Amino acid sequence: MKAPRFLAVLLLLLAVAPHAFTATRPPNVIVIFCDDMGYGDIGPFGCKAYTTPHLDRMAKEGRKFTNFHVSQAVCSASRTALLTGCYNNRVGIHGALGPGSRIGIHANEMTMAEVFKQKGYATGMAGKWHRGHHPQFLPVRHGFDEYFGLPYSNDMWPHHPEAKKGTYPPLPLIEGEKVIDAEVTPDEQPNLTTWYAERAVKFIERNKDRPFFFYLAHSMPHVPLFVSDKFKGKSGAGLYGDVIQEIDWSVGQVLDALKKNQLDDNTLVVFTSDNGPWLSYGNHAGSAGPLREGKGTAWEGGTRVPCLMRWPGKLPAGTSSAEMLMTIDLLPTFAQLIGAKLPEHKIDGLDVWPLIVGTPGAKNPHEAYWSYYAQNELQAVFTPDGRWKLQLPHGFRTLAGRPGGKDGIPSKYENAKLEEPQLYDLTNDIGEKVNVASSNPAIVERLLAEAQKARADLGDSLTQRKGSGTREPGRLAEGK
Repeated sequence: MKAPRFLAVLLLLLAVAPHAFTATRPPNVIVIFCDDMGYGDIGPFGCKAYTTPHLDRMAKEGRKFTNFHVSQAVCSASRTALLTGCYNNRVGIHGALGPGSRIGIHANEMTMAEVFKQKGYATGMAGKWHRGHHPQFLPVRHGFDEYFGLPYSNDMWPHHPEAKKGTYPPLPLIEGEKVIDAEVTPDEQPNLTTWYAERAVKFIERNKDRPFFFYLAHSMPHVPLFVSDKFKGKSGAGLYGDVIQEIDWSVGQVLDALKKNQLDDNTLVVFTSDNGPWLSYGNHAGSAGPLREGKGTAWEGGTRVPCLMRWPGKLPAGTSSAEMLMTIDLLPTFAQLIGAKLPEHKIDGLDVWPLIVGTPGAKNPHEAYWSYYAQNELQAVFTPDGRWKLQLPHGFRTLAGRPGGKDGIPSKYENAKLEEPQLYDLTNDIGEKVNVASSNPAIVERLLAEAQKARADLGDSLTQRKGSGTREPGRLAEGK
């Protein structure tokens, strides 16, 4: 080969090599998980009270999912389902674990981080954990290379205005397994959103040359609300609006870091929330938009949450999907994307990548979705397309049309009860206003049969059923 021709070929190979590497490198994945953010709290889902430019950008450059659900509308339960691909009651985690809890995620459960570790990914987390706060339950024992954040909700601290004196110990800030700040103060909480975002950016920069998974789990907008000085009073919509705008800013920091490090086209970013708004807090709570009720219920306002996904070149930009998906589906979908193995034990999520990318004719692979709440109460069952939802007889909390509280002090809920199953056509009645059970008996029968499957598998305390498919949580040894 003549020298000029050889040099030309060499230069061509050098020019395309980085692109070839990017094309064959497994994708990076970032999951941004907010706390108590409502369906109507961001611009892409109809919020007009303040602006969310970075989330608007995510929607414009990615895909919006308008029928995305959590497995249960409360902290620990929801977060456990996200990271294990299982209904939370299958793995023994219910409700919101407090500082006195002696249980947490079991060592035998495979987390999302452990799925990525199979393929040599760098894994990191910043934010609220809430799957057990003792060392054996912390993120670095469950697949994460690094962790920085709070072990549980930011209201589980001595400054809670609604708690009796002595209810909560000091709120710790943890790095890895080490407590680096034994008592997070009211002067420090305004830094949390910024600290978490900075950790995410530094993680991206350190790991730009290898595949990575990062879990950014914001403590906000869970009460008590705190915001840094750079966003205080900026939204024009009160403290809650300020907090959401700072979360939006944090998303911008992540997206900018990806662009700066030339990782945009090889990174899937998922943005969503652990449940709907805590409505009793009024002006310190978010909005469920057109949905009924909020956090702590199996109504749509509790389990249906805003969701955006962005992966330039892979997800169709500026599109929207009304297909039903649930957080339990993310782990198996990610495993399929990177060629990792699923755990040998049963999980509940399924690979829904064709629905995420909008493959024509794709169908949800589930037979149904189940919605539990409280201590293993089966409260609702969905058809897999998300159109039909059967609310089963159960008690629930409601404000019954009354306003929520003000400035961090909640209103009291009332107790209500469904005495008979109620069927809702969510395609035409997203607000669950009209019970259509009497005119759709075949659908009711189909969903009642699915409820029986759920009870046989996971149990149901409302009907005194014990399931055959549940596993024990991790437990702290006696004497510790």
